[in-house]
Amino acid sequence: MLRPRLSSPAGHPMLTAPTLPPPVPGVPDARAALLVHPFYAKDPRGSFGKHVLTPATTFSTLAAATPPGWRVSMWDENLLQGPPPSGPPPAVVGITVHLTFAQRAVALARWFRARGSLVVMGGLHVEACPEELAPWADALSLGNGVGTWPAILADAATGRLRPRYQAPYAGFAQEPPPDRSILPEWAYLTPTSIIATRGCHNRCGFCYLSTRGLRMPRENRPVQDVRRELEASPTGYGVFVDNNLGSDPDYLLRLCQALEPAERIWSAAVSLDVTDRPELVRAMALAGCTGVFIGLESLEDGNLRSAGKRCPPAADYARRVAIFHDHGIQVNASFVLGFDHDTPDVFQRVASWVEDHRLESATYHILTPYPGTPLFRKMEGEGRLLHRDWSRYDTSHCVYQPRHMSPAQLEEGYGWLYQRTFSARSIWLRRPRDPIAAAPYLAQAWLYKKNNALWTRLIRDRQVRRAWAPLVELQRRRHLAFRARLRTTCPAESPRRRAA
Repeated sequence: MLRPRLSSPAGHPMLTAPTLPPPVPGVPDARAALLVHPFYAKDPRGSFGKHVLTPATTFSTLAAATPPGWRVSMWDENLLQGPPPSGPPPAVVGITVHLTFAQRAVALARWFRARGSLVVMGGLHVEACPEELAPWADALSLGNGVGTWPAILADAATGRLRPRYQAPYAGFAQEPPPDRSILPEWAYLTPTSIIATRGCHNRCGFCYLSTRGLRMPRENRPVQDVRRELEASPTGYGVFVDNNLGSDPDYLLRLCQALEPAERIWSAAVSLDVTDRPELVRAMALAGCTGVFIGLESLEDGNLRSAGKRCPPAADYARRVAIFHDHGIQVNASFVLGFDHDTPDVFQRVASWVEDHRLESATYHILTPYPGTPLFRKMEGEGRLLHRDWSRYDTSHCVYQPRHMSPAQLEEGYGWLYQRTFSARSIWLRRPRDPIAAAPYLAQAWLYKKNNALWTRLIRDRQVRRAWAPLVELQRRRHLAFRARLRTTCPAESPRRRAA
């Protein structure tokens, strides 16, 4: 096995947070609120491009929930624009906190508080470890931010801010549509990150949805509301950031029927069991789906059972992936490495499987026990946790003792898998059989996966949207032509197989 090579040196702007200048106290702007996404170090073995594919929905959702009389703006440190704005301090600063950038979030909170702002923290790590973050914030937001944010601003305006606010995840269909005017138009491949459903029918032990205290019922939005969002996309491309858009197959079918006339393209995370109904996959293709992200997780059924994941057996993966391919839908498969049934041969097995079945992309994660999840409690009870340095709980470091290999072996195998999958040889082996689809795939794979230096420049120079817009439009037009051919075939046939 080759030893993985890191492509970016220490001090690289995608690996190192910008230095915060000395805080200068000031008189807060009484009706100004700033939403902050802290910096997190990117894994140089993966693509930097995925970090600017589409924005987190936190910004546009909270902007929509901001009451009249307040001015809200955003600052995403990952867009490489230097330190936060240095003008008059905003009255309220909302900081989203995830596990891997909790330390950076605390540093930002201290900086903004020293300038005179009130700091509110929310996000998954606040849900899991509220006592850890309480000393660094004036208030914590737990649960649904759409419910807490207006109350927080109202109390801040009257000097009555409480230490904690909590709102349930309920009434999804009645929430206001996102306000994307808050987003910088140059920053992302597409600003149209859409949530159509909330929750998931799986409760995998390693997933953040299983965090203790997090109650997120399955809910669906009206399909016509979702269609209007997608039609408004300035790029003609949307990304559904639902945990699992296929969790309710009947809803997904209705959604696809509503989206088909829009002539937009989109991608989404779905579970593999949507292929139980091939007519549903056909409807997805006709509605504009060009790619799916699927958590295959493991090729070993014992791992799937122990994780509590309800899915088809691994032996049936290939047939089901082919159903997506037959309908012109690319597959980005997620694999988790380091389950208790994994042995050192898992890396070669996964790499060969990805290439043999021509997956257009693959995403790899080292099994990570997030605080508050059943997996964390299990690892803690067995004495297998190596430390609690949250910055390394990022799925690219091993933070526990695996059953059948050393932590170093697991990290080395993870790095080797990315090096193998991102190699020119592997990209070529995984090209679609359809020659019409092969050329755009090769161009996209080469740009997306092998040009981190280019991505750094595009992000820093505010050129992401401009550089990728022509490629997105080309993909949209190509898929429209494919859809026209698909409509002329019977459900048992496909343009892909006919072309082959």
